[in-house]
Amino acid sequence: MLERSVELLAPALSADGAVLVDATLGLGGHAEAFLTRFPNIDLVGLDRDPEALRLTGERLKPFGDRVHLVHAVYDTIAEVLQSLGMPTAAGILFDLGVSSLQLDRVDRGFSYSQDAPLDMRMDSTSPLTAERILAEYSESELRRIFYEFGEEKLAPRYARKIVEARTLAPFERSGELVDLIIKATPAAVKRAGHPAKRVFQALRIEVNQELSVLSRAIPAAVDVLAVDGRMVVLSYQSLEDRIVKRAFAARSVSTAPAGLPIELPEHRPELRLLVRGAELASDSEKLANPRATPVRLRAVQRLRSVA
Repeated sequence: MLERSVELLAPALSADGAVLVDATLGLGGHAEAFLTRFPNIDLVGLDRDPEALRLTGERLKPFGDRVHLVHAVYDTIAEVLQSLGMPTAAGILFDLGVSSLQLDRVDRGFSYSQDAPLDMRMDSTSPLTAERILAEYSESELRRIFYEFGEEKLAPRYARKIVEARTLAPFERSGELVDLIIKATPAAVKRAGHPAKRVFQALRIEVNQELSVLSRAIPAAVDVLAVDGRMVVLSYQSLEDRIVKRAFAARSVSTAPAGLPIELPEHRPELRLLVRGAELASDSEKLANPRATPVRLRAVQRLRSVA
C-alpha cells in the first residue's frame, strides 16, 4: 500500500528538514520512494536485521546524508531519535511482520513450506531461536504460545507431541516440525489449510517478541510524533492490528470526566483517526502483490502535545 501510505503521510512532510521514520526499514522500498518523492525530508530507518541494513544502505547511498540507518528494534524509537538530535518526527511508518528479505531467504527458517534450520530470528545477533524454544520450553509454555500467538485450537495436542518427540531427538530443521504437525492433525483440519501455519506464526512471534515490542512501540511512536505529524501502520495479522487499534483508540477520545461542563485542553484527544476502521489493499494490488492480501492499514494525526 505504498501509494496510500504516501497520500496519508504527505501533508506532514512538506517542511524542509521534516523527519520521516521508517520503523521497519526492510529492503528499503518504502524509504526509497519517500526520499525520491520528498526531496526535502530526512529519513531515519530502523531495522533489527543487520543484513537488511547492509543491503538497504547500499540502495539508499544516492540520497547521501539525508539517510540515517540504525540497528534497533522499533520500540526504542524515542532513544534513536534522541541520539540523532531529532526530538520529534513529522511522519512515522510501520510495515509490520516478516520482510521480503526474511521470507525469501530459506535459511532464515520463517517458511513452513521449505525445509531449513529452525531459526526465525529477525535479528541474527539475538540468542533465542525457534530451535531453542522447541528444545527448552515446557509443554505448558508451548501450549500457551501456540494458543496466544497462533490462535491454534490444537495447541495442547501439538505441544504434547513435540515434548514426546524431543525425548528421542531434538528438532533442528523446519521440515521435522512440519512432519510432526501434519501427522498430529486430523484429516478434516488439514482440509482447512496448512496445519503448520499457526504454529510457525506463534514461534516467530515468540522468538522476536513481536507483540510485546509492538505494544511498547506504538505509544512510544505517538509520543515522538510532532503536532500535526502523521503515522501509518500496516499490520498483517489480527493480533498486531488489535494492538494498533487499541493504542490509537485510547488516545483519540476525550479523557474529560463525564458531566464536565467544559472540556479542558488537557482532556482533548491527542490523535485524530485518518481512516475509518482498517483499510485493505485493493483487488489490483492483491493481484500484483499477493503478500499484500492480509494487510490492514491504520493512520492517525497528532492533534496536540502532552505536557
